[in-house]
Amino acid sequence: MHPERLNEKLRHYVATRVGEFDSIPQERRDQLRKLASYIRDKMKADRPARLVFICTHNSRRSQMCQLWAATAAAYFGVPHVENFSGGTEVTAFNSRAVAALRRAGFAIDDPVPAPNPHYRVRFHNAGPELECFSKVYRDASNPGSDFCAVITCSQADKQCPIVAGASARIALPFDDPKAFDGTPQETNKYDERCRQIARELLFVFSEVGA
Repeated sequence: MHPERLNEKLRHYVATRVGEFDSIPQERRDQLRKLASYIRDKMKADRPARLVFICTHNSRRSQMCQLWAATAAAYFGVPHVENFSGGTEVTAFNSRAVAALRRAGFAIDDPVPAPNPHYRVRFHNAGPELECFSKVYRDASNPGSDFCAVITCSQADKQCPIVAGASARIALPFDDPKAFDGTPQETNKYDERCRQIARELLFVFSEVGA
């Protein structure tokens, strides 16, 4: 493990999530291990593992997945993993999801105001800067071939039975915290989803070298 690659707040957050692996149901573990196997196979072939996390609007769950996958790869020292996200349509990286990620410990700059703002995100002050914004999964900034399409919502799972260019497709749906927007449970539900996504993607990368 390489916890020094994360800032102090994220290190504590990640250590807590790693301690929760036993809470992941067996059926879910089996799905997560499919993603770990894809990454492992690419490593054995000395090829990059490109992961494209897809949901409908590329506004909440797929963005969280992209950032947590990058963080998990850094934490467990898994090289040559490239993480992307996209949707079946363009909206914007939701501000509630951004706030949950900030509470977890990500450093996220305030973007230039725009209908679809571009956020700059870091998991270490001296680490890489990731640019996050809503886009369709076929966007030019995403790979067009030889990638694993990771479907993060049930609606996208139905809309994208086949993802052109993908060499693998894995369904890992997460409940949408959007259902609680504007309610007293909003913050708790966004934090809950952030914890689940972090926990499960950390589990994936812990399995890559297992």
